[in-house]
Amino acid sequence: MPEAPASAELRALRWLRRGCGLLAHLAALGLTAVLLLLSRPGTSLFSWHPAFMSIAFCLCLTEAILIFSPEGFLFCSCSHKVKVQLHWTAQTLALVAATLGLAFIVSSKNRSELPHFVSWHSILGLLTFLATCGQVLFGFCLRFPQLLRISSVARLQLYHVTYGLTVYLLATFTVVLGLYSDWFQAQIKGVAWYFCLVLPFCPALVIMNQITRTRLPKKRQYV
Repeated sequence: MPEAPASAELRALRWLRRGCGLLAHLAALGLTAVLLLLSRPGTSLFSWHPAFMSIAFCLCLTEAILIFSPEGFLFCSCSHKVKVQLHWTAQTLALVAATLGLAFIVSSKNRSELPHFVSWHSILGLLTFLATCGQVLFGFCLRFPQLLRISSVARLQLYHVTYGLTVYLLATFTVVLGLYSDWFQAQIKGVAWYFCLVLPFCPALVIMNQITRTRLPKKRQYV
């Protein structure tokens, strides 16, 4: 009899986590959709920048991490091997989209003869892009450890997970700073703006909890 309340609490906690995971998916997809609609890709060189960056950092990067969520709805029935392949694919797409987004904003500023990297959003965005490249290299090393003659795979995986969380937080704050830009605030105002401001933090909190709860504690023994 005493175990019944504890069992009920565990089930309630499990469903709460699943609900938060679903909210993270919806927030990432919703913010990506909003930015795509506002940017209207193809109307200008600049329009491709928020379009590709939202796909890279709001959608692909988020889904690449949520794939490993134990309470995830979308990939819960997949094997770990399949999840790793999906993770690798999503990360690659994120890097490709981010590269295109960077190329378009550089081309747009060159055409308009505007200075580069003068705002906190652009500086942090460049740092996030470089960090993403480093994270993909980490993933490549984990993908082919024998080829690179890496002996301590477990330690490298710990670094990959920890560094990945850092990259995601950088991406989150880059997106948030983008919401403060004149371009975004000229189109979204009032309550709608505050609603959009909350959206990037929903998946960020879920991912922080996911990584610290399910990944990092298991790797402490290798530190």
